[in-house]
Amino acid sequence: MPYREDLRLKLYHMNDFITKLNKDISSQLQGIDLEEPDLIRKAQKSICCIKNALTQLRAFAVQHSFCDEDEEILFFKKTKPELFSKLIYYVKVLNIESRRPIGSNEKQETYLQQELEKLTFFFNNHLEFYRYYRMNSTFLDNKYFIRGKEDINLYQDTLMIYVDPDFSTSHDYMVSEIIANDRLKVFLNIEIEAIVVKTVNPN
Repeated sequence: MPYREDLRLKLYHMNDFITKLNKDISSQLQGIDLEEPDLIRKAQKSICCIKNALTQLRAFAVQHSFCDEDEEILFFKKTKPELFSKLIYYVKVLNIESRRPIGSNEKQETYLQQELEKLTFFFNNHLEFYRYYRMNSTFLDNKYFIRGKEDINLYQDTLMIYVDPDFSTSHDYMVSEIIANDRLKVFLNIEIEAIVVKTVNPN
């Protein structure tokens, strides 16, 4: 009975911490979005906030003893990617906007279309895992989302498992990138549509 009570308290502690962290970062990002109209400065400020939140999340993950594999899988399949994907998204927005050509609408549209094609290439290049994730499959979760259980024969998309093994699994980064790319696709389509509208209605 004391053991089950200890598990319950651990779960409550983790859920409470993550809920508060997500609420805080969402509030900060919303404030930046409302106050900063420039896309580059918005991305820079957002990156700083997210990096701080990830530092807190990492410290928690290293200190926290997961109750079982299911809890660890949930953390690295959902909790970490939801936050880390925000960092990837804003870094990509920053890179895209920093390199965005100054010129005709046609030149800008071509540039943004090329960025969209990169996303298509990513999804096609990682189609097997993309399908696994999209179908909510779980039969390989104990290999993809448990620290120290990487299978060298399974595709690994990041060196982070070697750089920071306490806060990385073989595929949590790829989940983060899938989420980020989904959001980036929406961003690029909105930007392209805005250019099309300006082209059709220049005044």
